[in-house]
Amino acid sequence: MPDYFDAVLLARIQFAFTISFHIVFPAFSIGLASYLAVLEGLWLYTKRDVYLQSFRYWMKIFAVVFGMGVVSGIVMSYQFGTNWSVFSDKTGPILGPLMAYEVLSAFFLEAGFLGVMLFGMNKVGPRLHFFATVMVAVGTFFSAFWILSVNSWMQTPAGYGINEVGQFIPVDWWAAVFNPSFPYRLVHMLLAAYLTTAFVVGGVAAWHLLRDRGNEAARVMFSMAMWMAAIVAPIQIFAGDLHGLNTLEYQPAKVAAMEGHFETRKGAPLILFGIPDQEAEEVRFAIQIPKLGSFILTHDWDGEIRGLKEWAPEDRPNVPIVFWSFRIMVGLGVLMMLLGAWSLYQRYRRKLFENDLLLRAAIVMAPSGFIAILAGWVTTEVGRQPYTVYGLLRTADSVSPVDAPAVALSLLAFVVVYFTVFGAGVYYVLKLMSHAPHPGESGPSENKPIRAAGITPGPAQNQPAE
Repeated sequence: MPDYFDAVLLARIQFAFTISFHIVFPAFSIGLASYLAVLEGLWLYTKRDVYLQSFRYWMKIFAVVFGMGVVSGIVMSYQFGTNWSVFSDKTGPILGPLMAYEVLSAFFLEAGFLGVMLFGMNKVGPRLHFFATVMVAVGTFFSAFWILSVNSWMQTPAGYGINEVGQFIPVDWWAAVFNPSFPYRLVHMLLAAYLTTAFVVGGVAAWHLLRDRGNEAARVMFSMAMWMAAIVAPIQIFAGDLHGLNTLEYQPAKVAAMEGHFETRKGAPLILFGIPDQEAEEVRFAIQIPKLGSFILTHDWDGEIRGLKEWAPEDRPNVPIVFWSFRIMVGLGVLMMLLGAWSLYQRYRRKLFENDLLLRAAIVMAPSGFIAILAGWVTTEVGRQPYTVYGLLRTADSVSPVDAPAVALSLLAFVVVYFTVFGAGVYYVLKLMSHAPHPGESGPSENKPIRAAGITPGPAQNQPAE
């Protein structure tokens, strides 16, 4: 095996591979759980059966996605013991309890109410069922809360001490949980999850609207998705800017790699595109806007931006990867905002469901949230290198004492199993999405709890979806 495929690199590739599969499922389930709660709440409030149809349509998909998220997360966690045992030993006194809190608050909440949500409509009644759906959504929030607290502590460690054996120990749990980057990263991730779900829902609805413009459930789905895109995408860009300013304060080397700045300078340009060359320490063929980089990062046209040359080469992240992953994330965010604005214009013209080009654009943008999340994760994690705990514990010092061939063999097994199992799961989800929502989605028997709760079908059900 070539020398450059050492145990550290292979362990990093394995973790990157497994978390890339894992992260898309919880992100989707976080947004989808909240969307299901909104749909069921609207059904209870308006008595329009179309919301119940939409709820049942997406509940099936949520069940599959949630299951794949749990399975991929459990498998991924074992790598802390197999490939990153030194990291686990040194950070365990802090990160262990935080991850345990996720189990106690999130998994228990989700497990306690998921069965009621999936199978209890005819048994517990709509209002108690709605409560169960809300609790599942709250559980997904708590899961995101604790996992992002863990990861944020690795980015901006706080509230810790170091004992005599070199372990990080808590001295202030409040500071450790609510570390400097945590609020920004939590908001950024939750908004990303909601946008991811919105564009999947919008893409699926657009697909069915191109085949049947009169499908009321598809019209409702598309309208709600485009409202989310129009409102949340600009908020996400604003939240991302705040997150970037926080990163500039605590991880300036990451920002320098994101922006492609090797030289420290005042009035730094915004480099739109180029080819970063780490060895030559420059960005070749740069297309840039003078001084805009300093203005965005410091809100001062002549603000100073530190360049990567202020750090030793071994202390810098991989510039090309961070540079391009950041641009993919930002570019997709801008496209999301533009699609949302376009939908507002078409809504104003009362042609939201009639514009074929808008519907086709929504289909193309359906996976954009997943791509943006992966690009953002790469920016965050590769930008933190060469540290697992930023500035304190290097990645090379965190790996288990295992041989490269053993890691390579387990990586190969992961690739085969993941593509087989999760490939089948994704295929099944796409198959579910390919079936159009229709009035029979709720079924005759599903009307029983409606009448039992005193909710009877009425004229309000025939209101226009837009």
